[in-house]
Amino acid sequence: MLDWDDMRIFLAVARGESLGRAGRMLRMDPATVGRRIARLEEGLARRLFTRSHQGYALTEDGARLLPHAIQAETALLAASDAALTPQTGLSGQIRIGAPDGCANYLLPQVVAAICAENPALEVQIIALPRVFNLSRREADMAIAVSAPSAGRLSVQKITDYRLHLAAATSYLAAHPPITGLEDLRAHRIVGYVPDMIFDPELDYLAQLGVNQVQFSSNSVAVQFNAICRGAGIGVVHDFAIPSVQNMLRVLPEAFSLTRSFYLIRHIDDRRVARLNRFAEALVRGLRQELARLEGLLDRPDSARA
Repeated sequence: MLDWDDMRIFLAVARGESLGRAGRMLRMDPATVGRRIARLEEGLARRLFTRSHQGYALTEDGARLLPHAIQAETALLAASDAALTPQTGLSGQIRIGAPDGCANYLLPQVVAAICAENPALEVQIIALPRVFNLSRREADMAIAVSAPSAGRLSVQKITDYRLHLAAATSYLAAHPPITGLEDLRAHRIVGYVPDMIFDPELDYLAQLGVNQVQFSSNSVAVQFNAICRGAGIGVVHDFAIPSVQNMLRVLPEAFSLTRSFYLIRHIDDRRVARLNRFAEALVRGLRQELARLEGLLDRPDSARA
């Protein structure tokens, strides 16, 4: 007969795809995790994972067990929440997946405020330039720049945000003036590595008709830092600009983009009050912080190129 402790270890290995990553999630020695998986497989008389140099991959039997283990986890979380009063502070661990622009320039201050009000809460922010698999529970919830159309997911629009061309003041002083978009041909462009754009919403330069990027990265933070240090002109999030002092928007009236952030959750998690309360605080905090940061750029004394 299965017990929850077995399922907890099985889920960690399924999500981490290695004993090392599972051990870090569980705060257990990887060798102990391996012994527990072997014991579980022996008890079930089923091979749940295929072992290789690349790690642990679910077998057909393991894949059939996975949704049941996830349902057990969700039910246990819901049962734990039922014992708490609405006044009880948030506690435990919550993992958020997010694109690195949001993760670097919005989430830290928003999550810090939530944690300050809930000292027993542990939040993990996973910043990766890709889409998270919530069905595999890579995260408890994820922020995305486009709404998924498939899967057992709930989708909530958080807010719109704006992007503009920007450059460091040092770069603008050392290069020809920019009076129109056609002048960009004479400037160095910073952007994404073309074949590593994981979402069409991020293909900003295509709307400018720019085909050649002289400095590229799959990371928004790397692009932003490069632009800040005078590597060229690129499309940046308005909410990131106030974090530095030497960057100006370029031709803001001629070129502007609006995108949206969405909060993505597994549909079964709607029964978990703790995650619902955290999601409400997160969405509220993100809306307020983004409005504050973008408002700084709309002040009359805000410098523009």
